[in-house]
Amino acid sequence: MKQFIEQAKPKLDKAIEHLKVQLSGIRSGRAIPALVEHVKAEAYGTMTPLVELAGITAPEPRLLVVSPWDKSIIKEVEKALQAANLGVQPTVDGDVVRLNFPSLTEERRRELVKMVNNKLEETKVAIRNVREEIMKELKEQKGTGEISEDDFFATQKDLQKIIDEQNESIKQLGEEKEKEIMTI
Repeated sequence: MKQFIEQAKPKLDKAIEHLKVQLSGIRSGRAIPALVEHVKAEAYGTMTPLVELAGITAPEPRLLVVSPWDKSIIKEVEKALQAANLGVQPTVDGDVVRLNFPSLTEERRRELVKMVNNKLEETKVAIRNVREEIMKELKEQKGTGEISEDDFFATQKDLQKIIDEQNESIKQLGEEKEKEIMTI
């Protein structure tokens, strides 16, 4: 009954990848390019991620510099960064946009940890939904006699093993991000 496992694996991996992207966008004590890479700016008639429009560097621990390759879109880049609600005000400095990040307060760190925990919970729900979807299909096939009871329980066990691995991965990602946020 490998087809059920093979059907679940990409969906589960996609949920974990989505979580990694979400967590990379949550600010820790340092300014890192990942904070703004996925912010989309209007360019040439479409919404495009900044990583495709500009070079993003962190010359100092609390400073990000966004250098659009096409200088004519600098206002759109600034507007997108303002709309991203990063907690900082972008400033245009010639051909670049600077983002100066203040130090995080203890209260803000706790808020960020709550945000991380919410993202973790959303991912766990997505994984549970995948499991429920696969289990529903399994039960249907068991009910129609397409698979035996032994195959049903073996596949259920294999699926649960993969789910447990994914949940452990989620937990580990959350602990790493929380440690990163709380480190001063």
